[in-house]
Amino acid sequence: MHVQEWLETVPAVSIYLLVGVVIGLESLGIPLPGEIVLVSSALLASQHGDINVYILAACATAGAIIGDSIGYAIGRKGGRPLLARLDAKFPKHFGEAQIAMAERSFEKWGMWAVFFGRFVALLRIFAGPLAGVLHMPYWKFLTANVLGGIVWAGGTTAVIYSVGVVAEAWLKRFSWLGLVVAVLIGLTSMLVLKNRAKKAAAKAEPTPGEPDAVPAAD
Repeated sequence: MHVQEWLETVPAVSIYLLVGVVIGLESLGIPLPGEIVLVSSALLASQHGDINVYILAACATAGAIIGDSIGYAIGRKGGRPLLARLDAKFPKHFGEAQIAMAERSFEKWGMWAVFFGRFVALLRIFAGPLAGVLHMPYWKFLTANVLGGIVWAGGTTAVIYSVGVVAEAWLKRFSWLGLVVAVLIGLTSMLVLKNRAKKAAAKAEPTPGEPDAVPAAD
């Protein structure tokens, strides 16, 4: 079967659910490739007439906001012991260096760490739970969470969808190329963000004799 024909058999509702659930779980604190799923789905929407880009953006935004809110509630209830348990299960994502980097971001930027954290893979996983652990006032968290979710999810969907529409005429000649482009963009995005997070974590590691980061006050 032709790739484009196969893609057109994918039910639109399954795309909406996949995007909302994956982004929601990632925002909650589970390491998942939310950005890759969003980018790939937005590209697919630009080539798949049955996928409504506005509904896609709404599902991505809702998943981001709801997931972060649940993560905040879990972090506030679980406290620092929760971070220790996550470190044991996901050492590459919740190790001491990563937590230190995230805490310093919160100490420096406050509620805006939640907003800007949407655009950085590591902070996107941390933002909700860590805001809860540090007892950030809920109104501040909610404001930054909603604004960040709308700008990141809606903006990413709009930009990638627009790029896909512009390239549609060319991609139609090589339907398989659309899938390859989606995969390559997703992998490139993942590698760039992973490298950026690794560098940030390295900078966050205390040098010998340097005191550890001081947790923010309640």
